[in-house]
Amino acid sequence: CRDGDSVMIIKKFQGKTEAEATELAKKELGDGVVVMNVKNVKPKGFFASFRKPITEVTVALEEERERFVPAKKETEKHSEGGLQKNVPITEAWQKETSGVYQRNKAEIGTIEEKLDSLQTLLVQQLKSPAPEKTEIHEEAPDESKTPAKETEEEKNPELSKFLKLLYNVMLENEVDEKYVNQIMEDIEKVHKPNMPFDYALANAYQRMVLKFGAAEEIAPAKSGPKAVFFIGPTGVGKTTTIAKIASKFSVEDKKRVALLTTDTFRIAAAEQLRTYASILEVPFRVIYTIQELEDAVRDFKEYDYILIDTTGHSHQNEEQKEAMKELVHCIDGMVEKEVFLVLSATTKYRDLVQIADSYKDVVEYKLIFTKLDETSAFGNILNLRFHTGASLSYVTCGQNVPDDIVNFNPQNTVNSLLSGKT
Repeated sequence: CRDGDSVMIIKKFQGKTEAEATELAKKELGDGVVVMNVKNVKPKGFFASFRKPITEVTVALEEERERFVPAKKETEKHSEGGLQKNVPITEAWQKETSGVYQRNKAEIGTIEEKLDSLQTLLVQQLKSPAPEKTEIHEEAPDESKTPAKETEEEKNPELSKFLKLLYNVMLENEVDEKYVNQIMEDIEKVHKPNMPFDYALANAYQRMVLKFGAAEEIAPAKSGPKAVFFIGPTGVGKTTTIAKIASKFSVEDKKRVALLTTDTFRIAAAEQLRTYASILEVPFRVIYTIQELEDAVRDFKEYDYILIDTTGHSHQNEEQKEAMKELVHCIDGMVEKEVFLVLSATTKYRDLVQIADSYKDVVEYKLIFTKLDETSAFGNILNLRFHTGASLSYVTCGQNVPDDIVNFNPQNTVNSLLSGKT
């Protein structure tokens, strides 16, 4: 709408609550939005029976004409700080042929092998009454449901049961509900009448693997050394993780590695890293000032990797956050660098989000998850991937140096999330 020299933007936003929908509106259009209407919207589609109602707000914003900005594309509006683009699923996954997906036979065999245990579990559960823990707590049936929708579910009860089971399995693996709903909506987009549940299963598997993306390990610099910072809260295993990576580079890859630590608060951590450096026969140095870090980078300019341990700080401490920002940016322009946020898979999701957001204010990073051997629920790995958009690199599953570290494997992780087995 236009009025004189101003432009009136009117848009609708949806969320679990009015507050959430309004917040989405403010993020896109600014704090000057005016809420014009609020209403509850009943979910539609094949999966409506096990989705919660959502709230839709209609907002208006009046702007100067020359400041008018076209509305964002729909795919951008729904990114919610997670992956910035929806990776389109391979078209072949949407086509049914004579019992075979139109994909390379080797790829099919790999997927079927990884999903074999899950399919067996689902077949058993679908043939017998579902246990209490897999029941979905639904609201009272909606009498306004169309006969067509009821008929569709009645025509394919096996698929309906499977999808409800899949929904609960992901929740039990601590995948956040909003991301579970996104995944289910993705499946709904390619749903076809009478689709066998194994087609839907493979579809869910493929989409989640694509959303995780391939692991991005530490890459060598184009020239000179690669400086690698390891940041994160205390107690997540940063020092041990650095030792594992240093061992791989030094012993297996025969690269020249130097170890630095700026953690002068925890003497034990510095001594632990010094011990590892002595075993690997690589140089080690404790860094107390920005100048000392710059000097160390110059001193080790002939090396391949400079691995830097840092002090863990509270995500609520602004002074420590500023000190960290100055530290990781002081060598900008001197050498290539990468930054890895090290997180424990056992940390609560709410705390992980606060930590990730805090460090996002400091620097762009990639993710390393530790202590996978101490939890049976890997949902937080997917949650943080969605929430931050940061690439995953390594995961650790024990204290043994250098053995208990591997590149993140999206296929294995998705298999665990869908089957509930580690």
